[in-house]
Amino acid sequence: MTARSQVKQFKPIIISFYNLENFYDTLDNPAVSDEEFVPNGPRNYNTEVYFDKVTKLATVLSQIGTEVNPDGPAVIGVAEVENDTVLNDLIHNKLIEKRGYKIVHYDSRDVRGVDVGLLYNPKYFSVEASDKLFVQLPGGSKDSYFTRDVLWVKGKLDGETIHIYVNHWPSRVGGEVRSAPARAAAANVVKHHMDSIAKADGFQKVVIMGDLNDDPVSPSVAKVLNAKEKTEDVASGGLFNPWISQYKKGYGTLAYQDAWGLFDQILISQSWLNKNQNGAFFYQQHIFNREYLVENKGRYKGYPMRTWDGNTYRGGYSDHFPTYIVMLKKVEPGKKAF
Repeated sequence: MTARSQVKQFKPIIISFYNLENFYDTLDNPAVSDEEFVPNGPRNYNTEVYFDKVTKLATVLSQIGTEVNPDGPAVIGVAEVENDTVLNDLIHNKLIEKRGYKIVHYDSRDVRGVDVGLLYNPKYFSVEASDKLFVQLPGGSKDSYFTRDVLWVKGKLDGETIHIYVNHWPSRVGGEVRSAPARAAAANVVKHHMDSIAKADGFQKVVIMGDLNDDPVSPSVAKVLNAKEKTEDVASGGLFNPWISQYKKGYGTLAYQDAWGLFDQILISQSWLNKNQNGAFFYQQHIFNREYLVENKGRYKGYPMRTWDGNTYRGGYSDHFPTYIVMLKKVEPGKKAF
């Protein structure tokens, strides 16, 4: 059954994640290392370049998931954003402003000054609570003392309570093996928070999304979160990872030294898997890798078309492709899908 035929019976709800690649404003913030992204810095990062970047990102967000729902994503997790100023400029871009996106964002103590955030369409989602979850880095795993906080948001998705965790786990700088405990620490923060909610309120509908800086088969995801490839292997309260099969087939969201990685993942709890429920259930996963997002020349040919080539403004979109999942919910008789 195609997505289009499903629309006749079900309401499609899109959940997306996108690493926005160095989405800074042009102002110097003395508290963080943003010297590259100011007008007199090495990148000559000026207002013209900044607003071109805003439009490029809005172009992508305006198209994700619209083949099944013209409203696009109901919620979008984002990474590598400097502050809520850049997110406000993004949601008020003419390409997506009619959707009326709202923002959840907290500043973290990341040395580069980049955070995660959540954009949501109030037509589909309403926020009930949110917080930033601190990640304590294990000694020796990274040169820096701080990394990005995890963003937790509780809310109603089309009337159903769900919990969203937006992540940007510590990078592999310094080596994958050395830095692995840092990503395991971030995964444990999410797992412990999710478990504490389950203990208090029972198993919930959970979405864990982000740039995990690890692949679906990496220990942080496969062992710490214990996310499973097959739905039948997911226990009550467990996690399903729809990206394992994609990764094994060679698909990815970013490329490094001519090898694809699939760092940008959206995991879901077991409560989303029953297709015979009245609430929303999981239907499909997608990497949004349209042709215009792919680099067509130079040393990064075939990779996601990035914003920068060294200190030269390439005018691309991001060095990551966005990902999104499609949830379906039965349409009540006499009501429209959208």
